[in-house]
Amino acid sequence: VLQGYAAEMDNPLMAHLISPELQNKKDILFGNMEEIYHFHNRIFLRELETYVEYPELVGRCFLDQMEDFQIYEKYCQNKPRSESLWRQFSDSVFFQECQRKLDHKLSLDSYLLKPVQRITKYQLLLKEMLKYSKNCEGAEDLQEALTSILGILKAVNDSMHQIAITGYDGNLNELGKLLMQGSFNVWTDHKKGHTKVKDLARFKPMQRHLFLHEKAVLFCKKREENGEGYEKAPSYSYKHSLNMAAVGITENIKGDAKKFEIWYNAREEVYIIQAPTPEVKATWVNEIRKVLT
Repeated sequence: VLQGYAAEMDNPLMAHLISPELQNKKDILFGNMEEIYHFHNRIFLRELETYVEYPELVGRCFLDQMEDFQIYEKYCQNKPRSESLWRQFSDSVFFQECQRKLDHKLSLDSYLLKPVQRITKYQLLLKEMLKYSKNCEGAEDLQEALTSILGILKAVNDSMHQIAITGYDGNLNELGKLLMQGSFNVWTDHKKGHTKVKDLARFKPMQRHLFLHEKAVLFCKKREENGEGYEKAPSYSYKHSLNMAAVGITENIKGDAKKFEIWYNAREEVYIIQAPTPEVKATWVNEIRKVLT
């Protein structure tokens, strides 16, 4: 892909086949695929090869290189831009010619999906290896490697949602690390305590997608898009946010194990949040508690 497509975009002999709108868009189309390629070729593959005789110790490999796996997050974040560009120019003569020369059965977009598939495949491979390495020397490293890879997958997944937020004025990076994101039913009460919570519960809830950062929690409304691939990925229109410094939490609400309460400025605003399951609620309550303490 890097030689047969990306390098060809700079080949003067191919220039006449590239439409002007596609020129200088190489970085958008291929993202940091080259960085991923070099990481595997120069570093990760060589490390793996040193464990050929001791496959059960391969967890070490992952742990030593865990920082480098962050490059996948960058690739996945760029993927929507890449896909949208590909859709505009997928029938371009340039791409057809490159594919013909390479004698590829599949078109470029199938290959651009590979890094995304690869990062999700590692956790399956590690799980499988763990299954057969229960009592051997490297089992703990394998388990730790699996946990770390799942952490990277969660970060990739969360950041894919985060880049879909529209309408937020400030800079999302200033809100600290994104810890959790997910969809909830939300009831609100702004009347400084005139309404009893049980009266409130009769009203229809709002569907909100929440993003919990270290410094704020964002409430967004999910918009499903029509289209294919990442086009059909939802986007989130920003509604409002609460500064974590002024937030309080009530962990248990009578009568519903899935509900908890976030309140603001000494209960001036109260948000009753209903999670899809008690487990999801527990994870969120834990994370919020960590931030508050």
